[in-house]
Amino acid sequence: MGTLLTSRAIAEKAGLSAAEYERILALLGREPSPVEVWLFSALWSEHCSYKSSLLHLRKLPRRGARTLRAAGEENAGLLDLGDGWAIAFKVESHNHPSAVAPYQGAATGVGGIHRDILAVGARPIAALNSLHFGWPIDPATQRIIEGVVRGIGDYGNALGVPTVGGETYFAPEYRGKPIVNAFSLGVVRVENLVSARAQGPGNRVLYLGAATGPDGIGGAAFASETLSGNTAENLPAIQVGDPFKEKLLVEAIQEMVEARLLVGMQDMGAAGLASSTAETAARGGTGMRIWLDRVPLRGGLSQPHEILLSESQERMLLITEPHHVQKIQAIAAKWELLCTEIGEVTDTGLLEYWWKGQKVAELPPSLLMSGEGAPVYDWPQKPPAYLEEVARFSEKEVPDLEGPEAFLEALRRLLTHPNLAHKGWIYEQYDRMVGAATVGSAVGLPGAAAVVRLPYTDRALAMRLDGNPWWVEADPRVGTALAVAEAARQVACTGAVPLGVTNCLNFGSPQTPEVYWQFVQAVEGLREACQALHLPVTGGNVSFYNQDEAGAILPTPVIGVVGLLEKALERWTPAALPAAPALLYLIGDSEAIFRPTLNSSHYLREVRGVRYSPPPRLSLPAEKVLITLLPQLAAEGLLLAAQDVSDGGLLIALLEMAFWGEAGFRVRQPVGSRTDAFWFGEDGGRVVVAVAPGDAQTLEARTQAAGLATYRLGETVPSLAWAELETGAGRLTLDLLSWQGLWKSALEKALLR
Repeated sequence: MGTLLTSRAIAEKAGLSAAEYERILALLGREPSPVEVWLFSALWSEHCSYKSSLLHLRKLPRRGARTLRAAGEENAGLLDLGDGWAIAFKVESHNHPSAVAPYQGAATGVGGIHRDILAVGARPIAALNSLHFGWPIDPATQRIIEGVVRGIGDYGNALGVPTVGGETYFAPEYRGKPIVNAFSLGVVRVENLVSARAQGPGNRVLYLGAATGPDGIGGAAFASETLSGNTAENLPAIQVGDPFKEKLLVEAIQEMVEARLLVGMQDMGAAGLASSTAETAARGGTGMRIWLDRVPLRGGLSQPHEILLSESQERMLLITEPHHVQKIQAIAAKWELLCTEIGEVTDTGLLEYWWKGQKVAELPPSLLMSGEGAPVYDWPQKPPAYLEEVARFSEKEVPDLEGPEAFLEALRRLLTHPNLAHKGWIYEQYDRMVGAATVGSAVGLPGAAAVVRLPYTDRALAMRLDGNPWWVEADPRVGTALAVAEAARQVACTGAVPLGVTNCLNFGSPQTPEVYWQFVQAVEGLREACQALHLPVTGGNVSFYNQDEAGAILPTPVIGVVGLLEKALERWTPAALPAAPALLYLIGDSEAIFRPTLNSSHYLREVRGVRYSPPPRLSLPAEKVLITLLPQLAAEGLLLAAQDVSDGGLLIALLEMAFWGEAGFRVRQPVGSRTDAFWFGEDGGRVVVAVAPGDAQTLEARTQAAGLATYRLGETVPSLAWAELETGAGRLTLDLLSWQGLWKSALEKALLR
């Protein structure tokens, strides 16, 4: 009876519900030991088990022509590039830690996502991030922003992996609960891929990396809780990173991988040693015997469950054949890393943990796993009440822009809005060039998506993270589909062919019916878009409980798309306007081009003060044609520049192209369209392209043959000096250098005032 009371008390302390404890009793057929209760509490947490999301995530398309592993089978998504190369990529959240300790929360998020890539045998070569903060003039938010940005920069720069792109949004709903999503991409030879499976009874289990300390204990459970006013008490759940040790870890593991010394490998991420041992054993269908008193320790840990649940950074679990142990330890010693044999693979089908001669836990590892022993929940759903206001919106009730003064004031407010202004203050703290593989940055020519060359080839990879939370708030299904389309469109603008999708779905509590409805609808939108665009979902992450006493964050699905660019130096298309004379075209969905809407645009919300309206227009068939056509046009040498139209609308896209490039522009509005919607609407399915005058007829013919519309916007003008617009509000001339100054300084002024 004493054990029962002790275990129940531990279960309650660890956050297991009474029903979950009864489930444990039924699965085991006995009372769990105290250590087993801690194992269940960590691995059944929302963060590890996906118990509130798995039912719906299973609906996503997980395989494509290049898929090497289905989503969830390994630590990261894997796609075959041909010629013996594969890529691994994934995005994950580190939201809760970043709210409590912004610097370490963001830094360890970067380190953790790179180790997910490393765990399949790949070398990380590029990073992205998606950041969402409260309003930048708020001192509490400024502290978080400063810590997060510095943490990302310090860790990535020291590790030597370039941060090549990202996105940043600001809204009051993120005050005190930032969204910090980190993306990593790596490359690996197909023959060197390593699986996260414990195979071969008698094979040895090795611990590699930093010693285990008290930092991060309970981190998985912490990430599965609602933030409260006592978040400072969760500091013990925050990990502390060491990028220099991770750099050694990368080099040591790459040496082991190339020598084919590893049978399996797993990062000690969320739930640390507990998850890495349980997941590798469960995936391999084997047992495992672990001696916890062999684990290298620091910081005075004295309990077996603390060792199992610590989330100390820069640690990996290795599975190897007995005769390779000394070789692996020799490589580790060369790189000044700890490497200790802590266990062995068994044929018992049971996971055993031993501590000072006593067996403290023994159970089938499958009982701990997502979708197996772990419970699966489908919470009640309810559409939010504000959707009634969305449905009542009528664009006819919003007066169009009249007169040059109103137009210029709207432009000023948008161009200096923190979401649309230049983000140099943020990304200039990141090393974008380390490794010398980033295309475009060396000559100051950004693209619509980041592009990084593949080692030893003439090919490159384009990658992009996207997600507009206001589109999702308006309609979670359509808004998420728009994010998929936008990320794929931006990748295609560089000349790359989109290959696959990863995602990070950030929401409030799934036990709030309105939030859960938004989540389920977002997954449906992700499914619809990926099927329509023929893009497999290679993996991802769900982050729930992003809320506090003030409420939940905006629904924030973040979508990552990766594409392949053949003959990169010939076909890569920048977003910057060229110095040579060029014609400017708007190509894409006919409805979006000639009958654009204001729906859920920055203009409507920030200039007109209308928060609730339907999502921007989306045509998935047109998006599919567009992302297929753009790489073809680039391969034919027709595109001098390309930039998609999204946040802020067409004029913001044109100005960015001019600010990045060496030319101004002269453009005009089509007859019959709304002035505000044409220049500032955010409908999908539209791309601005620049072509040489002699290629204009070919572009029009190719685009129209594909079933898309073309509209000749105008032409470039020499030097970055001025732009001329013919609008329904009158003819306007813009001094581009002055407007560029406003755009470049707006965010920094807001942050440093």
